[in-house]
Amino acid sequence: MSVVALILLTLCTIWTMLGLAAVVRTTRCRKLARVDLAAASMPTVTVLKPLCGADPGLHSNLASFFAQDYPDYEIVLGVEDPEDPAIAIVEQLCRQHPRVKARLVVHRGSGATNPKVRNLLGMLPSARHDLLLVSDSNVRVPPHYLRDMVAAKLASPRVGLVSSLFAGRGEDTLGAALENVQLNGFCAAGATLPTTIGDAAVIGKSLLFSRAAFEQLGGFTRVAHLLAEDYVMGKMFQHAGYEVRLGSTVVDNVTTRMSVGAFLRRHLRWSMLRLRLRPLAYLLEPMTSPLALLPIAWLGLGPAALPWALGLLCLRDVGGWLALRGPRRVWIPLVLAPLRELSIFLVWLYAPLERHVTWRGTRVRIGAGTLLFAPSAC
Repeated sequence: MSVVALILLTLCTIWTMLGLAAVVRTTRCRKLARVDLAAASMPTVTVLKPLCGADPGLHSNLASFFAQDYPDYEIVLGVEDPEDPAIAIVEQLCRQHPRVKARLVVHRGSGATNPKVRNLLGMLPSARHDLLLVSDSNVRVPPHYLRDMVAAKLASPRVGLVSSLFAGRGEDTLGAALENVQLNGFCAAGATLPTTIGDAAVIGKSLLFSRAAFEQLGGFTRVAHLLAEDYVMGKMFQHAGYEVRLGSTVVDNVTTRMSVGAFLRRHLRWSMLRLRLRPLAYLLEPMTSPLALLPIAWLGLGPAALPWALGLLCLRDVGGWLALRGPRRVWIPLVLAPLRELSIFLVWLYAPLERHVTWRGTRVRIGAGTLLFAPSAC
């Protein structure tokens, strides 16, 4: 029985990484083969950038949105604190790019428990266009990104929401390196493959959708008190009969100076989300972990279990890295795969014991379905 389980895990890991590589190649081929839309036929777009603080790389991240090869778009950037250090960066970029329609909105939030959604609700009155693109502050994109996202949205009237493949980049610390290995391996495969086969598993780094269609489904107020607002948005469109599609551009999720503690806290939060969204799938996650199955593998394979586990770990982490980033700095997942797997396994064990998370200065309790309760200042 143990040998059968190990064979299944091996085949599953190989299939997952081949699937991720195939999806990445398909989206890139779609980009190369696309027919560019005439400028007159390209709809106007509002890019919504909720900001909170000035993380390393914020200037370059935001600057990439000011340099889009797109005929008519606007950028709305929002903060809730009039003293937020991101304001100076936004004002500088607005001066440097006077031809880009960009507005900074300083507001008091709008009644949501989820801090990101609260910021978005405060920004929405300033958005002038129906097509909305919501993008996190740590995302950096190439000039053709907005054009490709809109092309994916217009490919079929059935497309309701377009999200993006993303690659973790920019690691300068151990915590950031662990984060990027996790993003490029476990997280990329876990979000990409289900979405491709019609089971939307959206991570909200980059989302494009029609405001009118979204508001018919309940809009941001429907996810105002959920921590997994991005995942639920994907399900809202999916359950309404829309297609959730991946765009053809791999965006950069820039993580530079994250500490190991911050890495663990982020993935504790994500583990708590998965536990409350899909409890059975969460309980089965160790069945996909070579490290968790190492004792069973030892019973069936003896000392050969160790190279088996290390080989699968490298296949997952190195395979995802190569698919999304290419060979540059590939030694990072080679070296850190075992430490990353051990860290995530410990987080998996601890997540069922924790009910509170702190996110963007707010401490909240997470209930079923990631419903948020009793925020308090931290």
